[in-house]
Amino acid sequence: MKRRNFGLAMMGLVASAGPALGQTPTKAQPTLPTVPLTIITHDGKRDVFQVEVATTPIEQETGLMFRKSVAPDGGMLFVWKGARDSRMWMKNTLIPLDMVFIGTDGKIEALVENTVPESLAIIDSQVAVHATLELAGGTASRLDIRVGDKVECKALGNVP
Repeated sequence: MKRRNFGLAMMGLVASAGPALGQTPTKAQPTLPTVPLTIITHDGKRDVFQVEVATTPIEQETGLMFRKSVAPDGGMLFVWKGARDSRMWMKNTLIPLDMVFIGTDGKIEALVENTVPESLAIIDSQVAVHATLELAGGTASRLDIRVGDKVECKALGNVP
């Protein structure tokens, strides 16, 4: 009897931890752990961000959904398990984002600016990438971030 109650209690903890993979999240996830990330632009300028890192499938699925803002020097980094085509969408995302697609060498391979909030259209890197970085909409233009610029971050494995 005690074992059954323990099992039910554990199921309740798992259920309350967040949405199950494949289920649409219904609220913003808590702020995830952050790491510094630097973008070195074509002219040598270094822009430093503090980005959340979405590591689990549920964190990655939820992303920045339901958030009402992203700090000008903030964002969310999704590091994939291997180079792959990155396909994102804006379902339940209330703010425009800039999506930066980062190759295995740390260089920006593709960039989509000012995505449309709550759109179900797929935003595709169209090339295999190691990671996707979401920044507040307009950041790439404001900081003159371009394809070919370099991204450095411990989470990408390219900073000691």
